This record gives sequence, structure tokens and C-alpha cells, in this order.
Amino acid sequence: MIIAIATIILAYILGSIPTAVWIGKARYNLDVREHGSGNAGATNTFRVLGWRPGVVVFLTDTVKGFLAVYFTQISGIADHEFAALFYIASGLMAIIGHIYPILAGFNGGKGVATMLGVVLALHTPGALIALGAFALIFFTTQYVSLGSLVAAVTYPLVIFVFFPDADLYLKIFAFVLAAILFLSHRGNIMRLLKGTENKVRIYGKH
Repeated sequence: MIIAIATIILAYILGSIPTAVWIGKARYNLDVREHGSGNAGATNTFRVLGWRPGVVVFLTDTVKGFLAVYFTQISGIADHEFAALFYIASGLMAIIGHIYPILAGFNGGKGVATMLGVVLALHTPGALIALGAFALIFFTTQYVSLGSLVAAVTYPLVIFVFFPDADLYLKIFAFVLAAILFLSHRGNIMRLLKGTENKVRIYGKH
């Protein structure tokens, strides 16, 4: 139990690593939270600093979500009655850490990349299908927010429909993640409805 609690605390610390903030300050002498959308995430890093640091932030934030769960999975509690809950708790703490990072004044990003890392560790097939849905929407519309929202809906539906034997806790958590993402994207949803949401242009006119 002590080990499990320790890994959950570690998960929060991992999630709190403010990749976008640290890269912005170390390499470009600016805080990405003071520019663009004001988010400390991959999308805003892409807009403010360029695609290279954006990719680095995306990959790093994804990895920290994955490792948060993975470290709990290898901590020796696999045979515990509530092992699945501990895995989910670690993932949730990593996401909370990214959104409210103790290492960056509790002012972080929206947690999308970290969520991806978490779900990859918890249920890889479902996560890959959701990632495919994101990629389809993003490359079609160039809206990261819309792709993220579609992926958030896709993941729990895929778990329920195609993996009915998946752990009940995971199924519930999948819907909790979708709710968190929709809540964190309230502003994006309003801008999408109004047609004023910013695109991340990967082709066409910039």
C-alpha cells in the first residue's frame, strides 16, 4: 500500500513537469503562458515557438503520462485487489499535475498529451483508435481542439463497444477523462461554434 501511494505521488510530480514552460524559458527566454492562448501545452508551444519545440513538448508530455501509470504497474501491486484503481489513480494524478503543476505555480496546460500517455498505458488498443480519430479530424480540419474532443468521445465508446470485457473501473475512467477534456475545452467549444477557433495550419495559407 505504501508503495502504491508513493507511485501515485510520483505520478503527480511527473505530470507537474512543465515541459512547455521550461523549454520556452531555457531556449527562447519567454514563458509560453504569456503568449498565444496562454496554455502551457504542445499546441500553444507549436504556435508560439514553432513545430520543433511543439513536437518535443507533445512527446514529453505524452511520455510523462505513460510513465506515471507504468511505474505503478511495475511497482509490485499487480496482484492487489484494487490494482486497477491504483493504475487509474496514478493516471489521473498525472493529468491533474499537468493541469495544476506544483512546479509551475499550478498554472499548466489542458492535459491532452498527458491523457494520451495515460490511456496508452491503461488500454493501448483503445488509445490508438482514439489517436487515429484525432489524426483524421485534425488533418482534415486543422483544429487541434476538435480533434481532441472527437478523440475524447471515441475512447470510451471504443472501450465499451469493442472491448466489453475491459475493467469496469477503466470504462468509468474513460468517461471521466472525456468529461475533464470537455470541461477544459469550454472556450474552444464556444469558438468552434462561433467559427472563431484558431487552426494549427499544417498546409494551405498561413
